[in-house]
Amino acid sequence: MSHDKATVRAILDAVKLAGRESLTAPEGKRVCDAYGISVPQEGVANSAAESEKLAIAMGFPVVMKIVSPDILHKTEAGGVVVGISNAQEASKAYQTIIENAKKYKADATILGVQVQQMIQGGQEVIIGAVTDPSFGKLVAFGLGGVLVEVLKDITFRLAPATKADALSMLDGIKAAEMLKGVRGSDPVNREALANLIVSVSDLVNDFPEISELDLNPVFASKNTAIAADVRIVVDFVAKIPRYRPPENEVLVSMKRIMQPTSVAVIGASNENGKIGNSVMKNLINGGYKGQIFPIHPSASEIMGHKAYKSVKDVPQEIDTAVFAIPAKFVAGALIECGEKKIAGAVLIPSGFAETGNVALQEELVAIGRKYNIRMMGPNIYGFYYTPSNLCATFCTAYDVKGSVALSSQSGGIGMAIIGFSRSAKMGVSAIVGLGNKSDIDEDDLLIFFEQDPNTNVIAQHCEDLKDGRAFAEVARRVSKKKPVIVLKAGRTLAGAKAASSHTGALAGNDKIYEDVFKQIGVIRARSLRDLLDFARGVPILPTPKGENIVIITGAGGSGVLLSDACVDNNLTLMPMPEDLDAAFRKFIPPFGAAGNPVDITGGEPPLTYKNTVLLGLSDPRIHALILGYWHTIVTPPMVFAKIMVEARDEMRAKGIDKPIVASLAGDVEVEEAAQYLYEHGIPAYAYSTEIPVAVLGAKYQWARGAGLI
Repeated sequence: MSHDKATVRAILDAVKLAGRESLTAPEGKRVCDAYGISVPQEGVANSAAESEKLAIAMGFPVVMKIVSPDILHKTEAGGVVVGISNAQEASKAYQTIIENAKKYKADATILGVQVQQMIQGGQEVIIGAVTDPSFGKLVAFGLGGVLVEVLKDITFRLAPATKADALSMLDGIKAAEMLKGVRGSDPVNREALANLIVSVSDLVNDFPEISELDLNPVFASKNTAIAADVRIVVDFVAKIPRYRPPENEVLVSMKRIMQPTSVAVIGASNENGKIGNSVMKNLINGGYKGQIFPIHPSASEIMGHKAYKSVKDVPQEIDTAVFAIPAKFVAGALIECGEKKIAGAVLIPSGFAETGNVALQEELVAIGRKYNIRMMGPNIYGFYYTPSNLCATFCTAYDVKGSVALSSQSGGIGMAIIGFSRSAKMGVSAIVGLGNKSDIDEDDLLIFFEQDPNTNVIAQHCEDLKDGRAFAEVARRVSKKKPVIVLKAGRTLAGAKAASSHTGALAGNDKIYEDVFKQIGVIRARSLRDLLDFARGVPILPTPKGENIVIITGAGGSGVLLSDACVDNNLTLMPMPEDLDAAFRKFIPPFGAAGNPVDITGGEPPLTYKNTVLLGLSDPRIHALILGYWHTIVTPPMVFAKIMVEARDEMRAKGIDKPIVASLAGDVEVEEAAQYLYEHGIPAYAYSTEIPVAVLGAKYQWARGAGLI
């Protein structure tokens, strides 16, 4: 769609020259016209007589509004009169609006009164845009009019938004059914609404100085979508973009940091209890095969390795330096690393921005930029990269290798990740601490893990995204290849800034994260347990080939809860075809329940479980199974677990591999059975109907986002 950018440029230049922070309604209409955004007929009157003339020309009813750069919220000022049905009312409305405006703000510049064709009928919606400090330009859609303030039913997407993004927004609000027509009302014109969203997205993307924009209300009918009111707020202060090295340079540096051939430990120590001692022990005991260079001002040898006073004294090349010295000495040592051309600095010390010492952290950033050193931290526990047996951390060595890469902004969360991974025997490729994120952050890790053949799933905990736009650009691409799971801490509106527009006021921080993650294909974990369970379960589940899910359970109560969990996780319970219903009934007692869930009852022998699962796996109409086991003497927990693995393996031998998750209810024996199932590729949980279904839901969310189903 072509746009008249020159007209918009001229309008914005005039607004800037006048020192204004918003556009008048007539200016807003001209901007809309330039971008193909439908607005009603209108004109500006400077007298009561002119208002009558304009109203008669465009036809009644009309709406009249104050035009003033100093009055942004016209209704509050008594500057709006609706439903004007004749010339006499138009004349009276003009006088009333002018009087009210002068009472509201005596020194306001009044440019006239806008006379506008009154749009009637249709669903009122809002289309807008806002500028987020992290993600930049976002376009918004929701219910309009007074409902936008009351219900706050609104959804966001990154701009520029595609037509597909726009259409998804129409289905992304809670009141989506209202747009489809309810109780005899006509459905809205989805094409017209989507085109409006895309046009607004294009506008704010083309002109970054537009900080907030509202089309509210937009009257959406079965034929068209017309914006009855336009509000545009501008900010001409130039934004300094966050430093972003080219991706090829990021990858080169990250490879040297994560897969080093040599590591220096600055602050290495022979004294137990010192961080530098723990780092040395972990590097050695973890089995790292590269060269280790302890750095100490006076020691000649540390733990069997020759020590050096400075990294500059080391004759060999060094890829990564792990810092285990007090904060006040870090800057000096970092300069020496720069002079040595070391690629990365792992900054374990605390005492920087997290304690209010922002200046000291900014000094490190400046040094890092000068010498092209990428910095992890400060204020971190370090990192693990298991394919290289690298434990560059003061935590205990970790040797359970696997395909999951995890990171955390918090050290405490990092400890939980390490503990869970060890306890659950979850193999990892990496565990990384990011801390204050003075430099390296989540998108840098994504760039490395994207190409890392040892990593199949990436799970990240973050408290903020310093550059949400950069993260989104990388994560959108990576999530098409590998599941990206994110636990975003701080799901409140406390940080929302005051805004001039409805859209801006509703741009709650968490809602933006929620919608952007969906747009870019990121799986959102809502708790630490979700993050860990998704990280553990998603990689071992095969990718589903369709949406049809069947529950097979030995207890009706479990079936009900599992069904509820399917709804909560956007999973589709397959309507049971008659022939398949009859096939299941052959294996279950007459008092059991086929349909979906399939309730085989609790007293059935192992063969009933196996036959029903084999049927579920073999029928091509079924794409995934959820198993609900109930502890019985007839089919003990480990018997159930082993026979389920047998059934799965029999079907795999025939080339059939579908996702299976299991919920086990019973005495403590079910814990061992759940662990056995997990170790054999079936995510299973004792005492929970919610977690296994959530894990399956996460796999489905990724597969949909990656376009695999």
